[in-house]
Amino acid sequence: MDRPKIGIALSAGAARGFAHLGVLKVLQEANIPVDYIAGSSMGSFIGALYSNGLDLEMVKHLAVHLKRKHWVDVTLPGLGFITGDKMQALTRLLTHHKNLEDLPIPLAVVTTDLLNGEKIVFQTGPVADAVRASISVPGVFEPVPYKDRLLVDGGVADRLPISVVRDMGADFIIAVDVLSKSHEVQVKNIFDVITQAITIMERQILAQQELTADFLVLPEVGDIAPTAFHRVEECIRRGERAIRPNLAELQDKLANWQGENKDE
Repeated sequence: MDRPKIGIALSAGAARGFAHLGVLKVLQEANIPVDYIAGSSMGSFIGALYSNGLDLEMVKHLAVHLKRKHWVDVTLPGLGFITGDKMQALTRLLTHHKNLEDLPIPLAVVTTDLLNGEKIVFQTGPVADAVRASISVPGVFEPVPYKDRLLVDGGVADRLPISVVRDMGADFIIAVDVLSKSHEVQVKNIFDVITQAITIMERQILAQQELTADFLVLPEVGDIAPTAFHRVEECIRRGERAIRPNLAELQDKLANWQGENKDE
């Protein structure tokens, strides 16, 4: 085998999830190929843009300068405060109206069935529809009806979808987790209350799971609130900072994997 099939698992994390962009940018600069991507919530959005082959500098520029009014559509509270229609339209535009099965890099989008807690993974169908469901933070975004299900944030069931990208066929898995290690963040509004409560829940669930990735990247973004989208550029920089000093270690692990499996 010439090289392992490399998969990347991108975690949920709201605004902190933009650190994924920084990690992907450094991997791209180092010519480390990506064969599969699985993402939950914001990880699914960033994964969709990368899977579609968008220029990462352009994506960074867009993320830094995009006004909230272009992706947030507040509605009267029903099942959520934000309808998600603008975010869905933005995703559709940036992924060129593609289906998941048509993306250059295979992408799996993780969602959660709110009715029974089941993890639902999309690998076919419109990219924008799957991502719209995956980013639906309960209580913030309106859930997405799908057949007899009601879909919400993928991070509720699987915030770091390592097993999903392994099931796609990855031999070597790089996992990027932006989960805050600290319980102390500033809570200024109802959105912070909801996202912080979910973060605490996810932290407890993750603590009970064995992280089986071959290489784990942990950007230090714990002091950034999940709703602090005005700090996107800083999140991206911290993602770069988390991976760049560890590139040599990653490349050594990839080389060792190839050496151990060269006769297969």
